[in-house]
Amino acid sequence: MDKRVKLIFWICISILAFFDCGMASKIGICYGRNADNLPSPNRVSELIQHLNIKFVRIYDANIDVLKAFANTGIELMIGVPNADLLAFAQFQSNVDTWLSNNILPYYPATKITSISVGLEVTEAPDNATGLVLPAMRNIHTALKKSGLDKKIKISSSHSLAILSRSFPPSSATFSKKHSAFLKPMLEFLVENESPFMIDLYPYYAYRDSTEKIPLEYALFESSSQVVDPATGLLYSNMFDAQLDAIYFAMTAMNFKTVKVMVTESGWPSKGSPKETAATPENALAYNTNLIRHVIGDPGTPAKPGEEIDVYLFSLFNENRKPGIESERNWGMFYANGTNVYALDFTGENTTPVSPSNSTTGTSPSPSSSPINNGNSTVIIGGGGVGGGGTKKWCIASSQASVTELQTALDWACGPGNVDCSAVQPDQPCFEPDTVLSHASYAFNTYYQQSGASSIDCSFNGASVEVDKDPSYGNCLYMIAPATDGFNRTMAGNITGNITAIDSPLASPSSANEAFRQMVISVAVSVLLPCFVVCISFW
Repeated sequence: MDKRVKLIFWICISILAFFDCGMASKIGICYGRNADNLPSPNRVSELIQHLNIKFVRIYDANIDVLKAFANTGIELMIGVPNADLLAFAQFQSNVDTWLSNNILPYYPATKITSISVGLEVTEAPDNATGLVLPAMRNIHTALKKSGLDKKIKISSSHSLAILSRSFPPSSATFSKKHSAFLKPMLEFLVENESPFMIDLYPYYAYRDSTEKIPLEYALFESSSQVVDPATGLLYSNMFDAQLDAIYFAMTAMNFKTVKVMVTESGWPSKGSPKETAATPENALAYNTNLIRHVIGDPGTPAKPGEEIDVYLFSLFNENRKPGIESERNWGMFYANGTNVYALDFTGENTTPVSPSNSTTGTSPSPSSSPINNGNSTVIIGGGGVGGGGTKKWCIASSQASVTELQTALDWACGPGNVDCSAVQPDQPCFEPDTVLSHASYAFNTYYQQSGASSIDCSFNGASVEVDKDPSYGNCLYMIAPATDGFNRTMAGNITGNITAIDSPLASPSSANEAFRQMVISVAVSVLLPCFVVCISFW
């Protein structure tokens, strides 16, 4: 083979490798140990190898655990607990000693690939945000001394509460109180090509807004889509919407190239009496669909084709975790190693999974499901006419604070695309000149324009549905006529919980599918001639 053939051949191989690596998302598991009845680390390592899981997150650098994963090929994310941040941030010598004692003796036999410094520090009661970046820098310095700074990535995991708002995703922003901490941390991530780590839990958003968010939307099983009114992007599940909110929030701070890694996501199998959605069926449905989504449908509406690395939470139920019942029941296995539910970690099993009803705890029949009617669109209400033909309006709640009302009003008259000219001075709905009155007019207009479903009257609890016409004098409140059920509904919750459902304008083919088709087309058009040339020179 002459030099020209070799060159063309290796160009072909390089192109093929490029297309292959760009689509490889990863599924890992979180191995929490806040329990007094778990199997030994060696037994756990055997279990994880049996499940063919290649990526594991632990929350410290326990020596017994590190030893248990030696020579397994499993990639390990270790953690620095919040309690250690002060020592790590204060003195470089503390970090050097930790690295010498806890990492270097076991590396590379134990394949440590990343370190998460601190755990959701913005939500911690001691507010250790000021310690995170100094600790990260000291760890980086220690790794650099040992020649490992390019092999082990450093970041810090956060909860979604780090955002001041997450809907619409395109309007998501980080909380201003964390900006002084986030900006230099993001600069550190860019400099070291490390990912931004986020823990995403659609379960909590659903649990706290069961009247506004369909269970199917949280479980990746919605037959309809949420519309981001600012971008027109369509969301068929809450996970993607939450993840895109992080992308947009970073973009708003001018950090457009930082990768995002989902370091926790899951669903509990048991909860308190009020947590009716915490069932084994729903946990199985969520985790199964999440795995399939990550492996088979890469990217999000805002980032089609983007690699998504996700760590499922969690491997075991942890009986010593404080809080309500669900906190101790996120595991896929009981402490004795038996299944809480049988999860296929490969994503290859295409057998449908049946979630349980959010209020009864039983699997719903097709007729009882609130939104899944087997069609690409969902019938929810009918333009101002509720169940039984009752006319409905949406007005501001007298129980909401002025701040809550003003925030919701600003959204309705801005991203919500409501014409609020009627509440301007000298216009029919200006008087009474109160936030409550103006918000009522704007809320109702949005509600009626969006389809008049109760889901459109959310505004984060700042509004209520009524069956009495709130019109007065020359100020007439809109009432939409009944329709054939094909309503375009957009989300009305502006601070955290994605709540909209349907869009008959949504195309069955997603942006992700289009991206895949593009990749296939380019690969064929480039690689086929490439190999033909190789053969002709052979």
